[in-house]
Amino acid sequence: MLVQKILESMPHPEQGYRSCLGLMRLGKQYSGERLEAACFRALRSGATTYRSVQSILKNGLDRVPLEEQAQLELPAAHENVRGADYYNDDKDGTQC
Repeated sequence: MLVQKILESMPHPEQGYRSCLGLMRLGKQYSGERLEAACFRALRSGATTYRSVQSILKNGLDRVPLEEQAQLELPAAHENVRGADYYNDDKDGTQC
């Protein structure tokens, strides 16, 4: 998927060949599993370049689990939280 993204990001696909060859070279330097994890992480973060994958591998970020986006919970009733009723116009029941 990363190779496809790299090739699609170039005006001419041939311009992405060197980046793709670099990724293949990284596969020889690091294990296939690490390269796959680094490519997945790069895709997930939107950093779809050879240098991004190289940096991920060099710094060992491929071994760090990806953090799932935490679901933010809104606070329950609070004195500063106004409900929809606050914004209703008292005259005709419509909202402002």
